[in-house]
Amino acid sequence: MKIESRIFELCTGFFFLCAIVYTILAREPVGVSALFLTGGLSLIVGTYFRFVSRRLDERPEDNAEAEISDGAGEVGFFSPGSYWPVMMAAAAALVGIGLAFFYVWLIVIAGILLLGAIGGLVFEYHIRPADH
Repeated sequence: MKIESRIFELCTGFFFLCAIVYTILAREPVGVSALFLTGGLSLIVGTYFRFVSRRLDERPEDNAEAEISDGAGEVGFFSPGSYWPVMMAAAAALVGIGLAFFYVWLIVIAGILLLGAIGGLVFEYHIRPADH
């Protein structure tokens, strides 16, 4: 995760540099605050990746001398597929559209759909082959 943290640290420097130049040239408060907040969020992610990389073993991606075969083997566990996250994202997008245009009827319908999708995601279960 050292590579990822380095990328976010470079982005952080770029965003803060852009914010300083924009502050001097434009003197427009909304853009200045947006650029500084973007740099701050990038700093948060980069710092998190830096702390996590200290706790993990070195990955082949972090070693400049690594071979392709060093990355072979078990990749990890991937949860089984579910349609609930897609439904939850669609409902959240509808809530956002309803809030943007302030359509109360759309906010209510999308809120109900969002709560239903969250409930479906939380209470879904998968039948394992051993359970038959």
